[in-house]
Parts: sequence; C-alpha cells; structure tokens
Amino acid sequence: MNIKAKGLLTKSSSGETLDAYFPIIEFNDQKTDIQDINTDNSEKEIVEIHWTQKDLDEPIEDVVSAYLKLHLISYRFVLPNSVNLDGLFNALPNVAWTNKGPISIDEIDEELLNSKQSKGDLFIRSLDKFPQLVDYIIPKNVRIADASRVRLGAYLSPGTTIMHEGFVNFNAGTLGTAMIEGRISAGVVVGNNSDLGGGCSTMGTLSGGNNIKISIGENCLIGANAGVGIPLGDNCTIEAGLYITAGTKIEVHKENGEVDEVLKGSELSNCSNLVFLRNSQNGKVIAKVNQKSINLNSELHKND
Repeated sequence: MNIKAKGLLTKSSSGETLDAYFPIIEFNDQKTDIQDINTDNSEKEIVEIHWTQKDLDEPIEDVVSAYLKLHLISYRFVLPNSVNLDGLFNALPNVAWTNKGPISIDEIDEELLNSKQSKGDLFIRSLDKFPQLVDYIIPKNVRIADASRVRLGAYLSPGTTIMHEGFVNFNAGTLGTAMIEGRISAGVVVGNNSDLGGGCSTMGTLSGGNNIKISIGENCLIGANAGVGIPLGDNCTIEAGLYITAGTKIEVHKENGEVDEVLKGSELSNCSNLVFLRNSQNGKVIAKVNQKSINLNSELHKND
C-alpha cells in the first residue's frame, strides 16, 4: 500500500488548522486528475503526506489525517468502514462554513461584523465539524440535488442520484447505481440498483445502531418514510411507513400465507428476497417471500 497526497491547509489567524484539501492523491496505481498546486495565500499552507496501510489502520490524531481519510473515501479509493476513523470527532474542529471558506468559531463574530460594515457578503451555511462534499470533491457520474445534504466522506458510486430530501453522511454511501430520496446514516452502505424512498431512514452507528453495521443489499426498495435497523440482503422491500428494528417481532409467512414462525428483526438480518409489511387490520409486522424485483430507470442514472 503506497499513498502519496499533496494538499492545502486553511489556517485561522491564531494558527489553528481548520481544514485540509487534497486535490492530489496517488493511491497505489490510481491517482486524481489534478497533479499540481501552489498558493500565495498567507492563510493557506501546502502539505505533503506519504502513507502506508499502517496509517489507514491507525486512529486519527489530527485534522490533516482526518481530512485525508475522508478524501480517500469520497475519491472512492477505499470503501466505507474499511479504514480506522476512531478519533475523528475529537480531531475535527467545529467550523463556520461560509461562502468565503472555513472560518474559526473564535473569529466568526468579528468576520461577520466586518462584512456587515463593509457591505460584504458573508453567508454562513453551517456551524459543523464536517463540510459538504462538493466543496472538496466533485464525484463523477453522480447527481446531487441539494449539495448541503452530502458530507465529505460520502462514497457515491457512478449512477447515484440523490434527490432533494436525500442525505448521505460520512463513511457511508452507495456501491452502485442507486436512487436516494432518504437518509444514509454513518456507516451504512446501499447496494447496486436499490431505491431509498422519500423520507426513509437507515439506522447508523452514530444514532443507535451500536456496533452493528447496517447495509442494504442489491435490488432493494425502502418505501417512503420507512426505516431500516437491520442489515438487509438482496431483493428486499420494506413498505412505506414501516420501521424495522432489531427488536421488531415479525411474523414470517410461508408462500401459502400460513405463519411459519415469529422472529425478531435481528434474526432476519442479511436475509434476501423478503418483503416486509404491516397488516393494516391488526398491526402485525409480516415478512414473506418477495415475488417482485425493482428496476431503476436507466435514463435517470446515466449522469453523464
């Protein structure tokens, strides 16, 4: 494993590193398109890094390492959940993300005042540890309707379409063509030819998923406002409005409609060819063999 990276650091007036931008990365025999950078901006500093597999496996201890690992995921050099991100939140500073770049939280009040007094346009987009993806990397063959809803560290495969209500966190994303109108939480990956319906949710490792990595297989459909709290296999469907968690009691039906057994959601983890629905008369959650398959509209996912 041989990784070489060259980038720009943004510093506050007090010398605090606010972010790191790596347009030049060589990852074994792969490399980014840009091959040279320079700067005469006093707030910027050029940094060069040489890493091996050992560095990918080590916890994060500083801003530069944090940003490089996030870049590696978003450039699709490494998959989500394949590098050590322990220490990420402690390493990243909380920053004011503006139309003039990152500004230190300790300096934003003064900068805002100066902009008002000089009639300058300072627009604060967020106060957060993570910037949006497209301020650093423009993924190829991808559509993003609202760029503020995709964080740096998202892994977006070619053919991915993210609509206005879609959201993709860091260390998460799509492994193939996908329609995303719901939330892909941290640590979650979505398989090829799968569709996350409007307002649906996936339970991430930061929001109650604990150490269980939630994944959605290929050819899956998660209905509008539904939720996924277990790993799904291929060709699974969850009906609109139904949230399946590890503890959900589910009646498993035979193909003839008879109840085979009652299982917890966790016992159906990674199972394929299932459709999950709720009986509208008694409220019971049911799983039965999925007789249908989904096919995304290829015209919506060319993204040339």
